[in-house]
Amino acid sequence: MTNDIMTTDPLTFNMKIYKNLNPSDYSAALKRPTMDTVALFDSVKTILTDIKQNGEVAVKKYIEKFDYLILDELKVSEEEFIAAENRLDEGLKTAILTAKKNIELFHQRQTCDVEVIQTMSGIHCWRKSVGIDRVGLYIPGGTAPLFSTVIMLGVPAQIAGCQQVVLCSPPSVINAKTGEKEIHPAVLFAAKACGISEVFKLGGVQAIGAMAYGAGSVPQVWKIFGPGNQYVTAAKQLINTEGIAIDMPAGPSEVLIIADETANPHFVAADLLSQAEHGVDSQVVLLAFSENFINKVLESIDNQLLDLPRAILAKEALSHSIAIVVEDGEEAMAISNYYAPEHLIIQTDNADVLSEKVVNAGSVFIGHWSPESVGDYASGTNHTLPTNGYARAYSGVSVDSFVKKITFQRLNTEGVKNIAQTVVTMAEAEQLDAHARAVTIRLEYVLE
Repeated sequence: MTNDIMTTDPLTFNMKIYKNLNPSDYSAALKRPTMDTVALFDSVKTILTDIKQNGEVAVKKYIEKFDYLILDELKVSEEEFIAAENRLDEGLKTAILTAKKNIELFHQRQTCDVEVIQTMSGIHCWRKSVGIDRVGLYIPGGTAPLFSTVIMLGVPAQIAGCQQVVLCSPPSVINAKTGEKEIHPAVLFAAKACGISEVFKLGGVQAIGAMAYGAGSVPQVWKIFGPGNQYVTAAKQLINTEGIAIDMPAGPSEVLIIADETANPHFVAADLLSQAEHGVDSQVVLLAFSENFINKVLESIDNQLLDLPRAILAKEALSHSIAIVVEDGEEAMAISNYYAPEHLIIQTDNADVLSEKVVNAGSVFIGHWSPESVGDYASGTNHTLPTNGYARAYSGVSVDSFVKKITFQRLNTEGVKNIAQTVVTMAEAEQLDAHARAVTIRLEYVLE
């Protein structure tokens, strides 16, 4: 395995370049940044246990400790919703509502009518989707107010028919008039647009704990959705062991781009930076058909970093990101499917052909004019996706994530007679005589 680290001028960042990779080299070359949630478990578990035992008192204690806030009321009032909408720029309101419309259109098609199947004469079976009664949405504040995630989670919850949707987000912006911290007004506007009225000023582990166990005004929910930092991730993993469902295992954001010589290196550079700016633990991967093209992309990244407000974060992410020279599309797809990226962008002259070979990916962006950021915001697909290789086995969030699929069956006397011998034979072979008896006892009445 050849490993050249680019440190020459004028580049202001380090990014590893690989050539001549063998499949046996993939694991080492494609190693993701590690996030040691195990080391956090003890401290996170202590907080969760406190909240479980002491409810809202404990929640407020941790708000004061971690957010330096003393809150009498956790729930956002109707007046706060109105004030947030009045302060929000009209252009941003329009953008949010446009994105919501596209996301609704795409997700509405994920529902299907109930179909009753007759498997044998007298036996009818069907499956029905039922919305999860209570769901919780976590929207980070942190370094960026992710109001787009409100739509990505709120819309499918609405379509699924969830009876109660609870949203928690930390107060992370300063109100210019009052000088107090509050939830970003775009988060509140997006929540209201999605019909979510139960919004709480809560972040971090205390938000996950409050929704998992219930805490004063914060209702208990059955499933929790949404991204977060390593503490939130650890909290979600821990409450999952207690029977509270979560959307999926999570990790830092990532993108893999496959690009040939027909790709625009400036497009590729911008797409890589759009993920790198998420945070220092993000990772970007470029698979290109020549080292010359990779150098053009790196030069463009360097230039684009000059006016990028989050350049420091992006440079740190680039330091553990990689580029690989591949021979052809077959090798590129083999590497991509092994890596199982959260986002996969294919910028080649045969992008449609390569897209048919995708086996492991969260969401795929085909062609030179399909930037990943459109999926993050407004194309219609969901941006809550499996990371850290979980795309090998997990799907992104959809309407299905917010429902339970319950099976039903109805038999009449003819159905019991038709299937009786099959069930009795199988039950007796498994030595489960009561199972067999549940059928034969009915036969006695049918045959009378």
